[in-house]
Amino acid sequence: MGKLGRRAVLAGAIALPRFAIAQGDGRPSVTVAVQKISNSGVLDVFREQSSNASEHWTGSLLETLIGRNQQGALERVPGLATSWKRVDARTVELALRPGVKLHNGDVLTAEDVAFSFGAERTSAESLPGDVRAVARRYFPALERVEIVDGLTVRVVNRTPDLTLEGRLSASGAQIVSARAWREGADWQGNRNRPVGTGPYRLRTFKPDAVLELEAHDEYWGGRPPLRSVRFLEIPETAARVAALQAGEVQFAADLPPDQIAGVEKTRGLEVQGGLVANHRILAFDKQHPALVDPRVRLAIAHAIDGQAIVDALWAGRSRVPPGLQWEFYGPMFVPGWRVPQHDPAQARALLAAAGYKGDPIVYRARNDYYPAEVATAQIIVEFCRAVGINLRLEVKENWAQVLDKGGPRGMRDWSNAATFDDPVSSIVNQHGPNGAQRGNGEWSNEEMNRLSLALESGTDMAERQRLFARMLAICEREDPAYVVLHQNAAFTAKQATLKWRAAPSFFLDFSGRNWGG
Repeated sequence: MGKLGRRAVLAGAIALPRFAIAQGDGRPSVTVAVQKISNSGVLDVFREQSSNASEHWTGSLLETLIGRNQQGALERVPGLATSWKRVDARTVELALRPGVKLHNGDVLTAEDVAFSFGAERTSAESLPGDVRAVARRYFPALERVEIVDGLTVRVVNRTPDLTLEGRLSASGAQIVSARAWREGADWQGNRNRPVGTGPYRLRTFKPDAVLELEAHDEYWGGRPPLRSVRFLEIPETAARVAALQAGEVQFAADLPPDQIAGVEKTRGLEVQGGLVANHRILAFDKQHPALVDPRVRLAIAHAIDGQAIVDALWAGRSRVPPGLQWEFYGPMFVPGWRVPQHDPAQARALLAAAGYKGDPIVYRARNDYYPAEVATAQIIVEFCRAVGINLRLEVKENWAQVLDKGGPRGMRDWSNAATFDDPVSSIVNQHGPNGAQRGNGEWSNEEMNRLSLALESGTDMAERQRLFARMLAICEREDPAYVVLHQNAAFTAKQATLKWRAAPSFFLDFSGRNWGG
């Protein structure tokens, strides 16, 4: 048999062409090149926490009761719930959308919703400790989900919480099939088999390689416009761009600004995207001997010129934000606050007062996991060297190496996202008593922890804003937990003929709401 014959046999052996012929399905399929699919190697939302990786695809598989308008400004919109109302400061009642089909063919019920927030999935001792910790971070005071009737539930908190609606629209609030989960037996059996309600369902997942989704044709929002979506992991930016230019993929995500001009010069290609609700930060491990004194950490903040980084690496497409906050916080936004300004003289004075003698400080980064990450790190090293701070840059392969406690941990690259319009979604989520920094053993502050609890249960907005302002002062000035570098922006290159728009988030939306219009 010749080469052509062998290719024909192989083509007939794979499932996708047979499906297309048998079903007469004329919808296109697309391949999306991404930097990373899942940092943890699993698909479970309580283990896989990388907003700039897993957020690309999570919304295609799993949905929340309250949605976010990905074609607008991420405002809250009906999702799996058609409406919701406040019963009191602790309780939100939601009317479920009737007739929603799960990926396994079941109809979504109130029991599935209650299960999704229940102990089996979020807090049972049989679950991995980090999974339980993340579930606590997202819903630190959830008491129960009451089933009022088949299409009505009440989410009840132990304490007052003005942010419940926001929490119900964010990661950690995705609804899954109770029956499918129980068939998987335990967390290990379910970590890579999410059964939800999204427009696409899981076909194949190979960690560090590929994630394939196929159309969920009984989707409540209408038949999906694509037959399948394949996310292909290509870590190198140049390789992603080359694959797009060669027509091997239709989309190339996670594009750094310095690649945009080159892509736009290629006939038939375009770039979409812009600022997202995520800030690039440096996170400190204050257990490091050279960083125990907060003045050294503040000196690092004053040594760095964030605007120079934006100008040099982001071509004006990013900005230095007013600390770890976003204007869409509305009444919770703290006007007039700003990150520590670039001030080499102040940095040197702080180092002298702290008695810093040039001891080495380990700085861990990834190899361009974030756009322009290595170049950013090299600039930061030089800014710090100019004032006498001895940073030792270590470029790591994965997050396990970045967080490894086997050697000295000084500071690391990170990001912080506002998953809804209140600071409990960002500063409390990552730096509060249930936050990742405390969980990693890097940073904690007793006053910050007390303020976090007060912010979560507070009902007076003016007082809550005052608490938040104090938290910013602690985390960015008095006992620095991090340095805010710049706001993140997400850019995706694509074939220009494809009618698709980038969302104001990392989510790559391939639903009918965002295709062909």
